[in-house]
Amino acid sequence: MASYNGSISSYLLISLLVASWRIYDGGKILVFPLEGSHWVNMDILIKALHSQGHTITVVRTTQSWYIKEESLHYSSITIPVIDGVEFEEFVKPIIKKVIDLERGTSSVLNFIHLQIEMFSAMSKVHGLECDMATAVLKDKDLMKTLEENQYDLVLTDPAWGTGILVAHYLQLPLVYNVRWITSGEGHLAIAPSPMSYIPMTGSGLSHKMTFTERVKNMMLYLLWEVQYRLVIQPHYQAVCDEFFQPGVDFYELLQGADLWLMRVDFVFEFPRPTMPNVIYMAGFQCKPAKPLPQELEEFVQSSGNYGVIIMSLGTFVSEFPHDIADVIAAAFAQLPQKVIWRHKGDRPATLGNNTLLVQWMPQNDLLGHPMTRLFVAHGGTNGVQEAIYHGIPVVGLPLFFDQYDNILRLKKRGGAKLLSMATVDQNNNFLEALQEVLDEPSYRTNMQRLSRLHRDVPMEPLDTALFWIEFVMRHKGAAHLRTESYRMPWYSYHSVDVVLILLAVVVVLILLLVAIVRYLSVRSCLKGKIKSE
Repeated sequence: MASYNGSISSYLLISLLVASWRIYDGGKILVFPLEGSHWVNMDILIKALHSQGHTITVVRTTQSWYIKEESLHYSSITIPVIDGVEFEEFVKPIIKKVIDLERGTSSVLNFIHLQIEMFSAMSKVHGLECDMATAVLKDKDLMKTLEENQYDLVLTDPAWGTGILVAHYLQLPLVYNVRWITSGEGHLAIAPSPMSYIPMTGSGLSHKMTFTERVKNMMLYLLWEVQYRLVIQPHYQAVCDEFFQPGVDFYELLQGADLWLMRVDFVFEFPRPTMPNVIYMAGFQCKPAKPLPQELEEFVQSSGNYGVIIMSLGTFVSEFPHDIADVIAAAFAQLPQKVIWRHKGDRPATLGNNTLLVQWMPQNDLLGHPMTRLFVAHGGTNGVQEAIYHGIPVVGLPLFFDQYDNILRLKKRGGAKLLSMATVDQNNNFLEALQEVLDEPSYRTNMQRLSRLHRDVPMEPLDTALFWIEFVMRHKGAAHLRTESYRMPWYSYHSVDVVLILLAVVVVLILLLVAIVRYLSVRSCLKGKIKSE
């Protein structure tokens, strides 16, 4: 017995030493996050890294909306921004304009108007981000502090570029929590991306395209390129030109990250080429449902066998135009299910007794509740991944950017019904969509199949992300996984120079052959002429 107790004591002592070593050996990570829903999933990653014993420093601004200055999981550096605007105040008017344009008459003129609005908005937001980057790089005391802290890596969301610039300045390994970069979808920057079967964001296309759709896809790709080259990149390149040595190209800095932690997988995304340093961690924020608060649980249970519908349009959309809200409320009122609706606007006039309006909802816990039947969503990546994880069918009301494409991917897999703002209030479209998804078993069956595929992995997505972040810390980067193709000029990347040389050789050989044939022909003719004479 004494020997047994001694073994237990030794085991506990070794476990304690190992745990202490891990905490002591924890790395230092500098984080440049993005606001809104992007911060929601970055915060989950930060908490997981903190639980592994790592020290996290988050860089935020005085006008940060979601990112708090004080936290149990990280320390913060707050950058004063005087001439900027509140991120919430900046985004919401854009969404309102998109809704207004979506509900207007569909025409080429409206499309051009929308593109001009988006170009202007993107230029402004990236200009503000570059103001922040300039403020950081000009602060000599701050940069000295960052250098003295000897961080192991920079973790950033590359939809904004400050983290990329600071990582280059400090010469630190760079890891992305990514789906979007400053120039669009992340894969387009580093992986081969044939426009023949890879749909552009905003195209509303799948990977199976007709000739006309491929033309549309290519035109949209060119539009994105124009937006990036003329509107976005100049802001960041100006910062590079001011603070770095000549010849530093911002786009090459963006492409040169050691690791791309991609917030999708191929259960959701269409198949496409990828690269060794792209690690897929779709649904890393998803987890089993926790018990609901008592009042919410009582409301859910009161639905009986009919179950509940939940509706949330994400971080930025808290209210609809009154007439749209009334149409939605009236449709809900005609259903036997109970409805939980995240809505911050005025109470709709047609609201039924079966609908509960809330300012906030535990979305993951509701999606994982056995009585949840349907999710009405805007199509943000986080919500879509949670719906897949829990196997809940979706009725999508996308508004802008990637949301339409996200719902389209679920629709192509038989798990969602897609509506637009232009038609949601016409001919009971919303009510019919709800009834179709509730009554047709295939929607739920298909989403449950996607859920099984998503969960059938050798390692949980969050654990995968943690492993690879720590891998980069241990090895001071992941250069062996990173292609150097981004350093090649376009003509070398596409082998235009090789093709031209080969063509030139072929042309020379053909000309030489022609010359030889002509020479022999002329010589033969001369010999014949001499003999005849």
